[in-house]
Amino acid sequence: MLMKRNIAIIAGGDSSEHEVSLRSAAGLKTFIPEERYNTTIVVLKGTDWHTEDGCPIDKNDFSFTRGGVKNTFDFAYITIHGTPGENGLLQGYLEMLGIPYSCCNVLAAALTFNKYTCNHYLSGFGFPIAKSVLIRKNEWLNGRINDQMVNDQIVNALGLPCFVKSNVGGSSFGCTKVKTPEEVLPAIKRAFDEGDEVICEAYMKGTEVTCGVYKTRSKAVAFPITEVVTKNEFFDYDAKYKGQVDEITPARIPDAVRDRIQELTLKIYDIIGANGIIRVDWIITGMRNTEDYVDPVEDMSKIQINLLEVNTTPGMTPTSFIPQQVRAAGLDIRDVMTDIIEDRF
Repeated sequence: MLMKRNIAIIAGGDSSEHEVSLRSAAGLKTFIPEERYNTTIVVLKGTDWHTEDGCPIDKNDFSFTRGGVKNTFDFAYITIHGTPGENGLLQGYLEMLGIPYSCCNVLAAALTFNKYTCNHYLSGFGFPIAKSVLIRKNEWLNGRINDQMVNDQIVNALGLPCFVKSNVGGSSFGCTKVKTPEEVLPAIKRAFDEGDEVICEAYMKGTEVTCGVYKTRSKAVAFPITEVVTKNEFFDYDAKYKGQVDEITPARIPDAVRDRIQELTLKIYDIIGANGIIRVDWIITGMRNTEDYVDPVEDMSKIQINLLEVNTTPGMTPTSFIPQQVRAAGLDIRDVMTDIIEDRF
């Protein structure tokens, strides 16, 4: 009889997306086959680490004791959106303990967590990105961020509208679409509530899509692409988590554009040395859009596929992008989870 592996689904974390992470953990608990694995949700908040039923985690070996019996884990599925699970801190801890985990290693996690650094790194490989300005909190506190700097380095350099958001946090919180110079400083202040760095990015008008991929030792899988359509100013928290968006899978884009996006997403996977499932967000510019469809006949030379963001711990609620894409591909999410876990053994 096959012995079941013990899987920790690690959730929570110290960012504003703590509750979102818990919803992803609940989704994962239903996705991971119970006949093959024993799953336990482990919730992290600061130094308070415990199982979902309140058993404290022994950080010396990432174990817990229930009913006088010590329990250890064979594998960790990290679903924290933000620190410490998305920026490499938790990955380093698990590597020191020799516990395999689901997502990118320390370097790849740290790189992709920093939007400005990641995008500029990937631009060196030929990926088009938005023009951007990085602001660090010490510049803000020392008074070096003022109206003149806003006008010279942000408004004039990037144009309006532009986006102001945390450079080291999720895009759901502290993100503002700025339309006037007077809105820039308040937007920067809001973004600093989410982290110590803020990125200001030029606005790119186009079709927003997202593509999930994963690789194992034996195969590479690119999921169908999702088109993101919202009547809000942008894909903000309300659009993402309160249903104020149409998520269309597969996206209404020409086959050649679809194939190219999947190819580019898999290329990024290799460049950063990813593991598990990643999701890359893109903006397609240069396509002829009508109100309710995208013209399938396109001049590919006029189309540009622009990198928005790389996400190495994508949301895993039943309605999140990745489960949607898995269903659209005709795959069983339980098989995908088994692929991710067994590939590390």
